[in-house]
Amino acid sequence: MAKSLMVMGTSSNVGKSILCTALCRILVQDGYSVAPFKSQNMSLNSAVTPTGREIGRAQAVQADACGIPANEHMNPVLLKPTRHNESQVVLQGRVYQTKSARAYFLERTGEIWDAVVESFQYLDLRHELLVIEGAGSPVEMNLKSKEIANMRTAELADADVLLVADIDRGGIFAAVVGTLQLLTEHERARVKGIIVNKFRGDRSLFDDGVRLLEEYTGIPVLGVIPHIPDLGIEEEDSVALDEERYRLSKRNGEQPNMVHIAVVQLPHISNFTDFDPLFLDPGVHAYFCRKPDDIEHAHAFILPGSKNTIDDMRWLRQSGFVEVITQKHRQGTVVFGVCGGYQMLGQEVRDPSGQESNDPICSGLDLLPVVTTLQSEKTTVLVQGQLEGIFASIPVSGYEIHMGQSIGGNGYQPFSTVRTVPDGELRPDGAMSSDGTVMGTYLHGIFDNDVFRQQWLNQIRDRVGLVAPMTPDWSMTTTRSEAFDRLASIVRQHMNMDVIYQIIGLIPKRAEGVSC
Repeated sequence: MAKSLMVMGTSSNVGKSILCTALCRILVQDGYSVAPFKSQNMSLNSAVTPTGREIGRAQAVQADACGIPANEHMNPVLLKPTRHNESQVVLQGRVYQTKSARAYFLERTGEIWDAVVESFQYLDLRHELLVIEGAGSPVEMNLKSKEIANMRTAELADADVLLVADIDRGGIFAAVVGTLQLLTEHERARVKGIIVNKFRGDRSLFDDGVRLLEEYTGIPVLGVIPHIPDLGIEEEDSVALDEERYRLSKRNGEQPNMVHIAVVQLPHISNFTDFDPLFLDPGVHAYFCRKPDDIEHAHAFILPGSKNTIDDMRWLRQSGFVEVITQKHRQGTVVFGVCGGYQMLGQEVRDPSGQESNDPICSGLDLLPVVTTLQSEKTTVLVQGQLEGIFASIPVSGYEIHMGQSIGGNGYQPFSTVRTVPDGELRPDGAMSSDGTVMGTYLHGIFDNDVFRQQWLNQIRDRVGLVAPMTPDWSMTTTRSEAFDRLASIVRQHMNMDVIYQIIGLIPKRAEGVSC
C-alpha cells in the first residue's frame, strides 16, 4: 500500500496544484513511484487520458511531472459548471449526470463516494506514494458534513496533511489559525506542517512570522516558498487569466516585432491553457480580451473553447464582438477557433434536445461552411494525424472534448485529417478557408505542436510584414519539462524535505535533484 501526503489550502487559489506538482517531481527525482490524486475537482479546464477519459487538467499535469500517463482514477469526480447553478458531473472520466448543487450534495455520499474509494484503491495498489490535492478550504462549515474533497479523503488515505496559505493575499495568520481552529481535534492531528506560499521580498523579514505561526498553532512551518514568475506550467483556476498570463502578456507586449494575438475571454471559457504556448513563446504577445476594442491592433484573434457555445455566441453579439470580428476578418486579420470557438465560426449551432439552451438554432459567424449539432454523448479522445490545406502534411496531435458534431457544406475544406489513438479510422477534423485566414479545429492542445505553431505564426508575420525571429524555434515540450525541474528545484530549496520524509516515514532512494 502507498504512503499518502495531502496538500490542503486555507482557501482556493493558494497554490495547491502547483505545490502538488512540485512534490510529485521531487519525489520521483528521489526514486519513488508517485501518482497524483484529487477526489473531487471543479474546473472547466480538463484533459483527456490515453483511454479517452476526462479528468481535471491539474491532475494530468501532475501525472506528467511524475513521468506517467494520466488516468481517470487520478481525479474520479470532475464538476464542470454549466448554467443555472448546475454542473455536469464527470465520474471516473465519463459523464454521469448534470445536477444542481443541492442534488449533488445530497447524493454524493452514495455512488459518487463509492467511485472515489474505488479510484483511490486502484492507485494505492500501484504506487509507493500518492500526492493528494485538496479542494478550496477544508472548513466551509455549511458544507463540511457533506464535503468529500478534503478531510474525508484524508481519512480514506490515512494521509499526513500540509496546510498551505497564500501570504501574497494578506491575512495569513487569520487564515492559518482560523482554519486549524475550525477543524476537529482528530482532523487537526493530521496536519503535520504549514507551508507559506507566494512570498515576495526578503525571506528574513518573515522570521518572526514563522515563529508566531508556530507558537499560535503548535505546528512547524516547513516551507516559505517564494513567488515564482514565468513558471511555464499549466494552471487550473481561471483566476490565472488575470495573474501570470497578464504579466507575461505585458512583458512581451513591450517588445518590438511581436505577433499580437487576442484570445477572446468568453464567459464560459474552457481549456484556457490551450494558449499557454502562445503566452510563453518569446516571439508572441498573446493576451485575453473582454472588450471588442481590445482586438483592434491584433494580428490574429482566437475564439477558445466554451462550456456553453450558444450562450457565449449570444454574448459575442450583445457585447459587440461580432461586428468587430467581421470587420477585422474583411481587413485580413487571421481568425482561429478551438472546439466551441470553431463551432461559433460556422453557419449555425443547433441544439434540438436542449443540451445548452432553450433556443434550438443559433446563428454563427458564418466564416466557415459548417453546421454543428449538439448531442447528448460527449466525445473524449486522444488523436493524431496531419494538417491539410496550406499546412498540408505537418503532423499534429491533441485531444477532443466536445458534445457536438460539425458537418461541412459547400466549399468545405478540413483543417486536418486525424484518427483516434491508437488505431481509429482516419476522419476529417475542423475546417479552414481556402486562403488559410480562417481556421477551426476540435483539437485541444493544437498550439503545443511546435512545427504547426511556428508555421502558423510565420504565416501571420508574412501577412503583416513582420520579420521572423533569428533565434532557433522555441519548443513547448522542452519548456514544460524544464519548468517541472525548475519548480522542483526552487521548492526543494525552500521546503524542509528532510522533515517531510520523516513525516511520511521514508527516505530518498537516490541523490536528490536527479531528473526523471
